[in-house]
Amino acid sequence: MTTSGASSSKPAAAGTEGAAISDGASSDSGNASQRGRKPRMADVARVAGVSHQTVSRVLNHSPSVRPETRERVLAAIAELGYRRNVAARALVTQSSRTFGVVTFGAELYGPSSTLMGVESAAREAGYYVSLANMRTVDSESVHSAIDHFVEQDVDGLVVVTTSIEGDDTFESLGLDVPIVVVGAGRKPRADEIPVAVDQEHGARLAVRHLVDSGHEEIVHLTGPRDSFDARARVMGYRAEMEAASLKPRPVIVGDWTSQQGYEVGKTMSARALPSAIFAGNDPMALGLIYALTEAGYDVPGDVSVVGFDDVPGTEYYRPPLTTVRQNFEELGRQCIAALLAALEDKGKPHPTPIKPELVIRQSTAPPRRD
Repeated sequence: MTTSGASSSKPAAAGTEGAAISDGASSDSGNASQRGRKPRMADVARVAGVSHQTVSRVLNHSPSVRPETRERVLAAIAELGYRRNVAARALVTQSSRTFGVVTFGAELYGPSSTLMGVESAAREAGYYVSLANMRTVDSESVHSAIDHFVEQDVDGLVVVTTSIEGDDTFESLGLDVPIVVVGAGRKPRADEIPVAVDQEHGARLAVRHLVDSGHEEIVHLTGPRDSFDARARVMGYRAEMEAASLKPRPVIVGDWTSQQGYEVGKTMSARALPSAIFAGNDPMALGLIYALTEAGYDVPGDVSVVGFDDVPGTEYYRPPLTTVRQNFEELGRQCIAALLAALEDKGKPHPTPIKPELVIRQSTAPPRRD
């Protein structure tokens, strides 16, 4: 497990008039640096010529502070090198203003983009994010991460899970904070709030586009069998093929990498090609296209290729890749909104899975008619 602390950016929490947060500062207004201690809120107030409460309002982004007063306080903070005492603040508010996030496979585009979406939404809501990235999905690692967050007294937890086989490691965590779990198509437990992108719908969009273009021979190169996302995309592929009265072909199991896509493309180019291939993610689609063009085939003239995710740069593939785009910013917003609703006792939310969208580029075309 690797862990990292919260982002260094200040959260934009809205304060209220008169709601001062104490950091344990005394009324002593002497020079803090001369006594070898860290500057306190009272020191900032003295230098800025304002009250302790005004400094608190500035730190909490209250709109009730005049701009010129805010500038004086910020200048004093910079001059003294003041850093607010988060531990003391937590004692007063009974909140750490921190959410824990557990991710698996953070080197992959989906989990890493989900993490960025969650972090951005948390910051907008006035919260920090503490991260635990798990290299393996097993009970010992998961409970180690949970213990880490319990010690930090986090206000809520987001779990970005990818593994079907490792899913039972989250059973009976016994936490008294709300838990959001991001995992497509998985059945949530009683103490969880499910948030997800509708991966099955995204796969159906990809296949429907190929069917509408006139393709009947469509093969799906999927992700690992142990992946929730891959499983949902396989279901979408099969459902849309059957809806079009076409027989789904046996899926080819991949591993999300361009290398795997390339190897599959080399194998496919040595035999009769289908007219279209739906790749489970964009890196595998890139490897496929490279192998097919290396073997002398034209994409999309001889075979159309669709990817999934719309990773940065797909518009600059050769040819530019038709793909399915996931809205990770909205995914992050839903995660944080669900945690906040649970913290405010507004009932357990049940967010609707986010619909991805099809991005049509030049890697797909109607099949060639000989």
